[in-house]
Amino acid sequence: MTPPRLAAALAAALALAGPAAAQQDFSKVEVKAEKLADTVWMLTGAGGNLGLSAGEDAVFLVDDQYAPLTEKIVAAIAQVSPKPVRFVLNTHWHGDHVGGNEKLGRAGAVIVAHDNTRKRLSTEQFLEMWRATVKPLPKAGLPVVTFSQDTTFHLNGEAIRAFHVPRAHTDGDVVVHFTGSDVIHMGDVFWNRLYPLIDTGSGGTVDGMVAAVDRALALAGPKTRIIPGHGPLATRDDLVAYREMLATIGSRIKAMIREGKKLEEIVEANPTADFDAVWGKGFIPPRKFAEMVAMNLIRGAP
Repeated sequence: MTPPRLAAALAAALALAGPAAAQQDFSKVEVKAEKLADTVWMLTGAGGNLGLSAGEDAVFLVDDQYAPLTEKIVAAIAQVSPKPVRFVLNTHWHGDHVGGNEKLGRAGAVIVAHDNTRKRLSTEQFLEMWRATVKPLPKAGLPVVTFSQDTTFHLNGEAIRAFHVPRAHTDGDVVVHFTGSDVIHMGDVFWNRLYPLIDTGSGGTVDGMVAAVDRALALAGPKTRIIPGHGPLATRDDLVAYREMLATIGSRIKAMIREGKKLEEIVEANPTADFDAVWGKGFIPPRKFAEMVAMNLIRGAP
């Protein structure tokens, strides 16, 4: 499979996170809330999984899926708390995680993100790998508070710490730790039981993904609830298995590159074979994942 064929196949992936979302039918999507701790919930619908803290102080939301789902998300939150959304924290810039920014921002929510996420949301992005252009968000949807390394919210009886993990899924990824509730939201650094999309055009790397997972594992215990960007609610053991998959496939492909193998040879060698039964039935098929990682490693980190 050639790089142009991979680009064509992944164009649909980018479209799901961008303007083409407006062409989807969201009328049958149901936004559901699952309680994880006294003040923390996981919300699912279409797009990235959401994290929610709601208590005596405020409603704090991690990501906000697609724009057409904003009313459904607000309605689901209303079943948990009568308070409006006060803060929205974006884990990165893709549209299936920030689509609700504009409506929530206009309603008064303070939007927070990493510096690089605001840069990408505020300017037109051309992603070479997908040959797609993404327009900037309107001013109301842009983060008004940004940070370079980490920041902490003191809300609803606990410290909610957000920290940057560099060059992982993108160059602006944030992991969120609800310290008192023992819940971690990984954003798209973690796709549970799915091969992940690594947005190399936005600074993502497989090595950065592994390093980001290691930082989360250092915080997680046997009872920690882990919200992935995509896939079902996870445990520390699930995250360990994901790390093993990423690191093993990455190491195999690095070894083949050192042997002088070309991209096509690496893909044909099927370096993901023993992981495909668990990880290969979702958004990114095995061959495309192998090619994505190989292309990333052949070109080197940005």
